[in-house]
Amino acid sequence: MHIGELLDRNAISLRASAANKRQALKVVADIAARNLKLDAGEVLEALLEREQAGSTGVGHGVAAPHARLEGLDRMRGVFVRLDEPVEFESVDDKPVDLIFALFAPKDAGAEHLRALARVSRMLRQANLREQLRQAGTADAIHALLVQDPGASPRSTAA
Repeated sequence: MHIGELLDRNAISLRASAANKRQALKVVADIAARNLKLDAGEVLEALLEREQAGSTGVGHGVAAPHARLEGLDRMRGVFVRLDEPVEFESVDDKPVDLIFALFAPKDAGAEHLRALARVSRMLRQANLREQLRQAGTADAIHALLVQDPGASPRSTAA
């Protein structure tokens, strides 16, 4: 699955504010609800339930929260860049400012795990993380995230 199939430009926010992990997840839930025609409260509840099983803060200022939701017909994504990093109980204890959330249909199988692994692998690239932090528009972020994984990350004019 290609990231471009998961992430719509309208599901990218590069100037979000949150004081803590719950507020950051609420921002994600609100964007998902608006773009995927879902209930924001149900999305937030699903994200929080998943976080109770263990933090989705994967390190280097990145989180990859995910949930299975009723009402989806395919995998979808939301990307949020926070103005200020928030504590996220990450594996490296570093606060998070880049969030790539994945949402799968309730009955999704291995596709959900493959997409999560792909996002995680992609965001391990230090160069890409820095470019995502510097990008000036949602279009620039989208271009960085959907580029061919075999290619080296392009720089964007920010």
